[in-house]
Amino acid sequence: MARQSELLSGTPVLLTRPRAESEGFAAALTARFGDRLRPVVSPLIAPRYLTPEIPSGNHVAVAFTSAHGVEGARRLGIELPRLAWCVGRKTAAAATAAGFLAKSADGTADDLVRMIRSEPPDGRILYLRGVDTSGNILEKLNELCIYGDVAIVYEQQAQPLSPEAIDLLRSARPVLVPLFSPRTAQLFQKALPKDHRAALYFVTISSSVAEALPGVAHAGLIVARHPDAPGMLEAVETLLADMSPP
Repeated sequence: MARQSELLSGTPVLLTRPRAESEGFAAALTARFGDRLRPVVSPLIAPRYLTPEIPSGNHVAVAFTSAHGVEGARRLGIELPRLAWCVGRKTAAAATAAGFLAKSADGTADDLVRMIRSEPPDGRILYLRGVDTSGNILEKLNELCIYGDVAIVYEQQAQPLSPEAIDLLRSARPVLVPLFSPRTAQLFQKALPKDHRAALYFVTISSSVAEALPGVAHAGLIVARHPDAPGMLEAVETLLADMSPP
């Protein structure tokens, strides 16, 4: 185990999101923490965009739960409803940049359902999403008599950990691991070397992500108070304070 004095001196942060998101979060970490942290990018998933057949129907709005869904919709090159219901600010920003009139729920899938319920559309919603998702948005909306259809516009393909990441996990030092989705947490658990020696400190974007790490030994775990990048940065800062020597 590393000495306490080493914990805040270039502590490595293993980033496993798709490369663009990981690099963006790495920049945010560096801007906030400087050389206290050392981001190591090793994506466990990478997007592949699809061209599905779009269900017919009187769609008056679209719904997005990720920026990849927005990108997948953009790549279809077809006319879509302009109104876009979005799970969070980043997704809404991507939708706005793609030409949609975006509304952000600033939270989780449940927050998105509540926002749509508060202003139910006069017609069907088209939910453009990835293969793997959580939240059961359309099912919950159907229960509220708000109906929609699904088009799967991308999939996240699993990737192996990089040699640098494996070496890092085999080293006897603390490693921060921010996790943004249950699937990434599951993939990390599968990819974790059996002979790993690193003291793992997890920062998860929600309790459901934390629950996707059953049986993984860790030196610390904190769940972000708000499910977005600023919330994750705040959680990293809280965890770092807990790791600080007395």
